[in-house]
Amino acid sequence: MNIRLAPSILAANFAALGDEIAAAERGGADFIHVDVMDGHFVPNITIGPPVVRSLKKVTHVPLDVHLMITEPDRYIEAFATAGADLISVHVEVTPHLNRTISHIHSFGLKAGVVLNPATPVGTLEEIATDADYVLVMSVNPGFGGQTFIPRSESKVRAVRALLDRAGSQAAIEIDGGIDRDTISRVVAAGAEILVAGSAIFHSPDPEAAARELKALARRSVPAAWADRT
Repeated sequence: MNIRLAPSILAANFAALGDEIAAAERGGADFIHVDVMDGHFVPNITIGPPVVRSLKKVTHVPLDVHLMITEPDRYIEAFATAGADLISVHVEVTPHLNRTISHIHSFGLKAGVVLNPATPVGTLEEIATDADYVLVMSVNPGFGGQTFIPRSESKVRAVRALLDRAGSQAAIEIDGGIDRDTISRVVAAGAEILVAGSAIFHSPDPEAAARELKALARRSVPAAWADRT
């Protein structure tokens, strides 16, 4: 089981973003998670391709771009050329999901699909072997600092079971309310890519916070899954 930490810059200090990212990377960040919101699909507006292009110049780890937007197909190329390494799209707004995944892959990127808290796991059935990872939202998307939805653990288990039945090696990413109190539980349920924002960037020492979260996650890997890749 390959545990990876993806600090979310949604919670970072944008006036010192380069320094914040550098601290998270020193603490063991494997990705930098970039939340893109359009004010339509979610009630917030964040950043676009120009910021991703700037981030690419200062990061040393891949950029994990999460598109929380109503028409992701229109912007995939822009984010790909700006420097995204992974792009995930929501099943709730993507009517031709297989085609969208193929479009992301055409740029040589990893493609992920995202499930909101109320979206059934079964929506993954037909694309389980196409996606490189599945992002389970453990809060309703739109704002950072929200409280973890407890039933998200059982949803992670259900997603892992569906992927395994399909013969998919896709990883499970989880985003929302991930901190010292929840990280061990979601790893035990099967999550491998862990998005944390406030728990890292709202701490006095983001580097130490990232290091601690990753250590907690690694200690929580079930023995039966230790050799899983």
